[in-house]
Amino acid sequence: MSMRTGTKWSREETILAMDLYLKISFSKATKTNQDVINLANLIGRTPSSVAMKVCNLASFDPLIKQLNKRGLANASKLDQVIFEEFSCNLEDLAYQANQILENTFGQIVELPVEFKDLPEGKYKDSMVKTRLGQEYFRRAVLNIYHHKCCVTGISLNELLIASHIKPWACSDESTERTNPSNGLCLNAFHDKAFDRGLITFDNKFRMVISNKLKDVYMDENTRTWINSYKGQEITLPESFKPSKILLEYHNDCIFQR
Repeated sequence: MSMRTGTKWSREETILAMDLYLKISFSKATKTNQDVINLANLIGRTPSSVAMKVCNLASFDPLIKQLNKRGLANASKLDQVIFEEFSCNLEDLAYQANQILENTFGQIVELPVEFKDLPEGKYKDSMVKTRLGQEYFRRAVLNIYHHKCCVTGISLNELLIASHIKPWACSDESTERTNPSNGLCLNAFHDKAFDRGLITFDNKFRMVISNKLKDVYMDENTRTWINSYKGQEITLPESFKPSKILLEYHNDCIFQR
C-alpha cells in the first residue's frame, strides 16, 4: 500500500493504533518497533506516523500525562474519542479491531479451535468477543507491568496472572470487566490470596494481610516471606493506574479481615 502522508487518520485506523498500544505499551511505541512497522505497512503510513499516533492515544492516560513527554500535545478529537471508548472495554476493542483487519484489510483472524464449528450468529459473536476480551486483558495487564509481578518482581510469564481487582463476574461489562485499571499483575500465590480476600491493597497501594493467615499453619520461612510484604507498596504500572474505587470494592467486599 502506498504511503498516505498528510491524510487524516480514519476511525478504523485509529482503532488499530489503539489496539497496538494495548499490545505493546507506551514505552515500546517507537518507529523501529516491528509491530509498529507492520501496522504502518498494512495501513500505508510511515512507522513514525504510527508511533506518534500510539503516543497521542497514550497521552489521554493520567499516568502518561504525569511523564510530561514532549510531542504528546498533538492528539486529535478522534484520538480522545477512541481512547475513551475503548480504554475501559478491551472486549469491544479486540472484536472491532479483528473485524477491521478482516473486512477492510483482508487479514484472516484465526479463531480458537472450539469456536470454529459454532454456527454464525449472536451467540458465536458473543463467545468470540468474551474470549478475545479475556486474552487482551491478560496481555495488556502484563504489558503495562512489564511482565513483572507488582509485589515480588517475579518475571516468569508462567507464574504471572492478570488478576481482576473487582471480580469478572461482578464487573460491569462495558467499563470494568476488561479495563486494565481493574487489573494487577501478580504471581500465582499472591493472585490466589488476593482472589480469596486473604490480602488486599489500601488506597496508597500498600499490601494488607488478613488476620485469617495468622492462624494458618506454615513453616517459619513461609510465614516470614508472607509477612515481609506487609505494608509494602506495589510497583505501579507504566499506564492504566489501578483504580482506587475498585480497590475500595475489594477491601469492602472481598477482603477477609
